[in-house]
Amino acid sequence: NGIICEVLFLDSADEVLVKRYKETRRIHPLAENGRLEDGISRERDYLVKLRKKADYLIDTSQMLTRELQAELSKIFVDNKEYKNIYVTILSFGFKYGIPTDADLVFDVRFLPNPYYIDELKEHSGLESCVADYVMKFEQSRKFLDMITQMMDFLLPQFVEEGKRHLVIAIGCTGGKHRSVTLAEALYKHFKENDNSVTVIHRDYKKDSF
Repeated sequence: NGIICEVLFLDSADEVLVKRYKETRRIHPLAENGRLEDGISRERDYLVKLRKKADYLIDTSQMLTRELQAELSKIFVDNKEYKNIYVTILSFGFKYGIPTDADLVFDVRFLPNPYYIDELKEHSGLESCVADYVMKFEQSRKFLDMITQMMDFLLPQFVEEGKRHLVIAIGCTGGKHRSVTLAEALYKHFKENDNSVTVIHRDYKKDSF
């Protein structure tokens, strides 16, 4: 009928969705047996085609309400140019498996490992003591510089192709130190360049010492 329509798809990680349902004490409408995980999985199956056709895709897993409001305002209110691609940077541990939804996977196990430093072993790349240790090495800084240059080149190409969501996975052995440090550094680079981006650290709490 000549009506212009756009589709906005809000996504989130399964574990975050489960937490949100439990906090609000709601039952998933598709959870026939009462299990949230089954309802979420069934919903994903139903919506897979719609997700692929969405004009805008936002992963809300790590977003505060005000951050989501800012993204929506940028798209629909402020009339700013939307780059039409949402980047998720995901740190992980190879011993827990490569993320199945990753578009690009980078292996940083070649970098010096804080795990073998007693005073750093129990900390993660989210803490300055570990991040400073990892980034003090030339190979770490050089790798970060190379990957940021490559992504600055690739993002416009992905946008031109019509890709709407890009998952960049960065892995080390346990997903606690090196991958978290590099993922955080790459996240800051994207944010400084006004990209729509979120960072998720999948495995950094799994190791206990």
